[in-house]
Amino acid sequence: MTQRSGAPARPAEAAPVTSVARALALLDELADAEQGLGVNELARRIRVSPSTASRLLHTLERSGLVQRDGQGPFRLGLRLVALSERVLAHLDLRTLARPVLIELMERTGETATLSLPGEREAITLDSVPSRAGVVSMARLGRPSVAHATAVGKVMLAFGGGPLPRERELRPLTERTITDRGALADEVAAVRARGYGTVFGEREVDVNAIAAPVFDRSGALVAILGLQGPASRLQDPAQLLPALREGAAQLTRALGGGAAP
Repeated sequence: MTQRSGAPARPAEAAPVTSVARALALLDELADAEQGLGVNELARRIRVSPSTASRLLHTLERSGLVQRDGQGPFRLGLRLVALSERVLAHLDLRTLARPVLIELMERTGETATLSLPGEREAITLDSVPSRAGVVSMARLGRPSVAHATAVGKVMLAFGGGPLPRERELRPLTERTITDRGALADEVAAVRARGYGTVFGEREVDVNAIAAPVFDRSGALVAILGLQGPASRLQDPAQLLPALREGAAQLTRALGGGAAP
């Protein structure tokens, strides 16, 4: 087909991976079957041989995406519930947090961030940049450095994970904590006071403060942060009242108790 002059070219669509497409078709069929389905019936419905359907099902079963009792019919697995809960939690969290981030930025004049804690790092999920002429920008999807960011220190203090190993404590600036004992003391202090701060520890010209957000079970589910240029934000703790209120508001919205 000849492309008309001046018309944008359409990107080529990637061909679907056959095995993945068939596995998804199996999940769709099981989603519509309240009593579950056997191998032969599933093979007939997605138009493959019983041996192909059996291999696909056993792969999905090992991943927890389908399950069955003994030699009975296959049903959707419980792992799908856990995956769907994570997706919904992240979507709901971002929606709930957005007005809190906007209010934090407007009250403090600094960039407000929302991060999700992980096993070893926290990831920036959303941010509202400052309107000031000099801005500390937060890149979405950027992982924290646990020992060198306010968000990372909060994750270590309230997330229950282990401290980084000594060899992982890389110096990023001359202020970065690189001694594991010193980091343990800092994390204990963060846990005691309920918030974390950094003074040029990841980037020499950026200071920040962060506070935990908890869900109804009391687990750390998110971290709110405020960051700004060190030349302007010389004492991050001056932003603490607004940050505490924002963390408490989001914690209550998630069904949790008051933030520390």
